[in-house]
Amino acid sequence: MYFRITPGDVELVDPADVRAFHVVAPVDLGEDELTDTVRRTGLGEVDDGHVLVRVDAVRRLAAGRVGPGWEDDLAGMLGYARSKGWLSDDGRTVRAHVERA
Repeated sequence: MYFRITPGDVELVDPADVRAFHVVAPVDLGEDELTDTVRRTGLGEVDDGHVLVRVDAVRRLAAGRVGPGWEDDLAGMLGYARSKGWLSDDGRTVRAHVERA
């Protein structure tokens, strides 16, 4: 799964693929607009070139679009993220790198 950010909007793409966790934003989207969009849509916060994605936002955006085993897959992805230091201590956010396209 990845998050496609456009001015004022966030789209979750391919939510079943928990191995491809990142954010894609247009090259011409400024940092202030990226930060504003991420906050206003409830996706999370921007921090030092990454997006701290709220886990509850992942679930909200994936709702109705994934199969019954997805929660287990998500838990595995979050466990991997924790092992790499990408999951917050409280487990509420996971760091995603931002790709510009």
